[in-house]
Amino acid sequence: MSVAQSTDTALDDETITLTVNGEQISETVPPRMTLAYLLRDRLALNGTHIACEQGVCGACNVLLDGRAVRSCLIYAVQAAGRTITTVEGLAQNGALSELQSAFVRHQALQCGFCTPGFLVLATELVEESRHGTRPDRDEIRERLAANICRCTGYQVLIDAVEDVVSGPGQGGEHGNH
Repeated sequence: MSVAQSTDTALDDETITLTVNGEQISETVPPRMTLAYLLRDRLALNGTHIACEQGVCGACNVLLDGRAVRSCLIYAVQAAGRTITTVEGLAQNGALSELQSAFVRHQALQCGFCTPGFLVLATELVEESRHGTRPDRDEIRERLAANICRCTGYQVLIDAVEDVVSGPGQGGEHGNH
């Protein structure tokens, strides 16, 4: 049998089930489809942006079982049985999350291309702070440096995250620093 006639099942499409933004879904995907393309092309969750496709920029960040990951580096089949939260899943019952509201208050949106990736990354940081120590400005800056934004000096992003992780109930409102 020639290679072209091979019936190697390793390259056959696979049906996976995963939970995306609280909804269990099943999709049949090629083995090399990234999670980013599954979310965008199959599920129409276009808040997950694709830019560098090398895991450098952070525009494609999603939460995978509560941890921020670059969805351009993960195959969809690797997410089978897991829980994914995209930027669209951060809002609850049509209301912006506390972090999304802080981004608006601090005008941390800029052009908007990198915003979903920052929101997802910062959501992980906020959740960690609710179960441990609150990060200071330097720690917030260090974590947010994992994403690339060409529009801002990051200060308004840091201000927004700091606003949520500090103050009463970890949601105090702080002015710009």
